[in-house]
Amino acid sequence: MYPFLRLAKDMRIARRAAPLGLLDTHVSRHRCLPWDLDPWNELNNGRTLTLYDLGRLPLAQRTGLLAVLKREGWGLTVAGSVVRYRRRVRLFDRLEMRSRLIGWDRRFLYLEQAMWKPDGDCASHALYRAAITDASGIVAPDRVLAALGQPQASPDLPDWVTAWIAAEALRPWPPMAEAVRDPGAERVSSAA
Repeated sequence: MYPFLRLAKDMRIARRAAPLGLLDTHVSRHRCLPWDLDPWNELNNGRTLTLYDLGRLPLAQRTGLLAVLKREGWGLTVAGSVVRYRRRVRLFDRLEMRSRLIGWDRRFLYLEQAMWKPDGDCASHALYRAAITDASGIVAPDRVLAALGQPQASPDLPDWVTAWIAAEALRPWPPMAEAVRDPGAERVSSAA
């Protein structure tokens, strides 16, 4: 189940916190709970992605993005992500999550997030491509930034981010579209 109560708590904290600049880092604290675990008693990889919502949405609150989305009737969606997992997170482990916007291009916003353990080890790191949407599709970041009253020129994206963007452009869509033989279909046709 989606962690609605945890999100409500984190959004309440974000509403009370000082506003952030567009490229500032939002820091939040979390704990791995029993329902976050996989069969090996570690933080489930899918749940990690869900917990990262608990950093991105308060970040959007503190930068003023959520107010703009509400005013304009826009939505926010994840359009791609890549995660690197490096350290195990066990039951009741404490985590510090850092979330920030790192730049944008003509269609997407790019955010990075990381979960840090108390000993200073980074447990995981995620890169997200997010889109602002309306009834017509994707809202260009320059419109979003104008609505936020922010400069519209993106900082240079790091090389590892531009390499990921380039790799995503090469990735076939729709995926796995090559013909797949159905051995059962051949048996049926040969029996006729």
